[in-house]
Amino acid sequence: MAALTYTDAVNGALERLRSVGYEHGRSFVNHAPMAAEALAHMGYADEVPGWVEGHLRSHTFHDVPERRFALDPADEADWRQALGEFGRVADWTTLFERELAEGEWTDVLARWWPRLLPGMSGVLTHGVIRTAHAVRAVVTAGPDNRLQLAELAQGLGYWAARYSEGGVVVPEGGGGGDVVRALDELVAEFSGIYATLSLPHPVPLIHSVTGPAAVRLVVEHLPEEQRWPSYRVARAVSRTMLDWFHAVPRPAAPLPDVPDPAALFAEAVQIGDEHAIKLAEVAVRHEALAPDPRHAAAAHVANRAIGRLYR
Repeated sequence: MAALTYTDAVNGALERLRSVGYEHGRSFVNHAPMAAEALAHMGYADEVPGWVEGHLRSHTFHDVPERRFALDPADEADWRQALGEFGRVADWTTLFERELAEGEWTDVLARWWPRLLPGMSGVLTHGVIRTAHAVRAVVTAGPDNRLQLAELAQGLGYWAARYSEGGVVVPEGGGGGDVVRALDELVAEFSGIYATLSLPHPVPLIHSVTGPAAVRLVVEHLPEEQRWPSYRVARAVSRTMLDWFHAVPRPAAPLPDVPDPAALFAEAVQIGDEHAIKLAEVAVRHEALAPDPRHAAAAHVANRAIGRLYR
């Protein structure tokens, strides 16, 4: 059998996951579309079908709430009152499906990104993370990107339905120079913080890294005037997460000696956990963009701690 391509693997995963709910358990997030895309992007396309099926067997996902009322994107009072209402997630997804069918995806993203950005912290940034993986899938797909656009609608819809400002205080103004470099440094900074913290559970603070990494994945597709505000929100959200989980950074703590990020990603695939996979993919991606030992250190610490949960 010929090896699967990235597009084959992502298309198969999105087809399989199309009717799967957004959450399981006590509002735990469905990571399958994100992790499947990360696996395919990293050259593990052949692993995607089996990983997806295993993930579906080990989780019981809630049904998607029924559609209720159409949202009017031209009526700010109408759509704004539905922000953060998970019972309206199908209404939100339908809105984005319609908008993406009628216009360029970059225009839809530019219109809604600043509206959703203040609610980035909802469900530990999974709305923006799912959106970012969908954006990469759309960009990579080629001419037939219907499934990828449908996933982008799901990502944006979930972000809107789980919108929460969560007590995050974003500094006014500021910003200048290269925002991409600033986001790269932000990802490295919180990778280093994660790698040197003593955590009661390894998963929650992973999102202080993968959240800004998602913004970095999307930022070059945004209008210039939206880029620095995106950085400021991403930084504020990651800093606020430290408060949520009573985590005190240890700036002088030494980093562990670790393998290279590619080996860490292979290890994450063996563990099979979606959080380990996504963080290790960020480590590989950012090591290529802006090399820094903190990337691999975070992935190594996560692999060790998450791996113990599966023993």
